[in-house]
Amino acid sequence: MKAIVIREIKSFFGSPIGYLVIAIFLLLNGLFLWVFEGDYNILNSGFADLSPFFTIAPWILIFLIPAVTMRSFSDEKKQGTLELLLTKPLSIWQIVNGKFLGAFLLIVIAIVPTFIYVKVISTLGMPEGNIDMGSTFGSYFGLLFLISAYSAIGIFTSTLSENQIVAFILSVFLCFFFYFGFEGLSTYLPSFENFISSLGMENHFKSMSRGVLDTRDITYFFSVTILFLSLTVYKLKSMKL
Repeated sequence: MKAIVIREIKSFFGSPIGYLVIAIFLLLNGLFLWVFEGDYNILNSGFADLSPFFTIAPWILIFLIPAVTMRSFSDEKKQGTLELLLTKPLSIWQIVNGKFLGAFLLIVIAIVPTFIYVKVISTLGMPEGNIDMGSTFGSYFGLLFLISAYSAIGIFTSTLSENQIVAFILSVFLCFFFYFGFEGLSTYLPSFENFISSLGMENHFKSMSRGVLDTRDITYFFSVTILFLSLTVYKLKSMKL
């Protein structure tokens, strides 16, 4: 599995994809948080916190992560190398986990430079250092789980078609639905509002953003991640037969 992870990371940074993903993520966040006028501009908000970043980051990642994962298996299918990959002395779970971890680590690398925002906001606070570190790092922790779930969804959709664009669109749709769809549906069924909204990622991500790491939120993200990785394994096994 380690060889698969290294291979994926090398392929990302052996082409413009890896650098482009990191640059786009940092550029979009930087523009919305520090340059563009609006609700997400930290300098205009008057509050020393990173809540605007954790509001827009999930939406940017809805498009960015599918762009990373769309080639995971669809490219292998298109080039005819998937059969060769499946004959290697690795279990299908190891192959899937290797692909998953490669995509996950790339996005984590893109997240790391944003830690400088914490330092900047801490410096800008009055008094200096006046920032809620609990909710900030709780939000970062939640973002890691969100990246995990998005990546698992993207890996799964890449097995459904050899066309990368189709895999990208399906992944964006599923990520959007799991993040916002249940919250939207809950407004039409007020009797089951709490239950339906609890099925969506947004509800659990916001819960973690308060700085409280509830086992229910962690279990939810683990469950979604394992569900889509399991579906990926099932799909590959059906193709192998």
